[in-house]
Amino acid sequence: MQDFRTSPKLYKQHGHLFQMAMNVVVYIHGQGGSAAESEHYRTLLPDCEIVGMDYQAHTPWDAEAELHDAVADLKSHCDNIILIANSIGAYYAMAAHLDHLVNVAFFISPVVDLEKLNGVILSDEYLRYVRNHPIKWNVPTHILYASDDRLIPFDAITDFAKNHEATLTVMDGGEHWFHTDEQMQFLNDWIKTIYNAPSRRRK
Repeated sequence: MQDFRTSPKLYKQHGHLFQMAMNVVVYIHGQGGSAAESEHYRTLLPDCEIVGMDYQAHTPWDAEAELHDAVADLKSHCDNIILIANSIGAYYAMAAHLDHLVNVAFFISPVVDLEKLNGVILSDEYLRYVRNHPIKWNVPTHILYASDDRLIPFDAITDFAKNHEATLTVMDGGEHWFHTDEQMQFLNDWIKTIYNAPSRRRK
């Protein structure tokens, strides 16, 4: 197994100094979320530095440059980036072409196809963007989905997983927003099991 310990370095991101490790977790929250949610993963992944993206974008075209530039800057200071993205945050990450910057991705209830969202009608501007910018994603990816997700159809997730050779784990009875004690324990066990298996990580 790779030894992730290294001499600490200092790096300034979003106005905060932190110790840089060989492994950095980049967390991209969903709509209505915040970068502070990234703190949840600090105890789950203790050999990683944790960075929550406090992004301002509200559309994928705005997210492209903002997220790509921030993650590219991080990549220049570390060896491995582990992406954790939630809901629309996963779509923003893919729209920002982060796949050449990250080593492995964990998608939680990810939006993978904006044209396949239950109860959502896209504006003409959104629809043009989606159809003119098909998702291209080439990085080892693990998906956590909930059987009672009312926003994202199961077939959209299975199609994405198949086309991108992603692993798919489904929590029976879970919801789009993982928040109850039971749901969070399931999420914790899922991410720790995959992360701690060396064969799952790109070296």
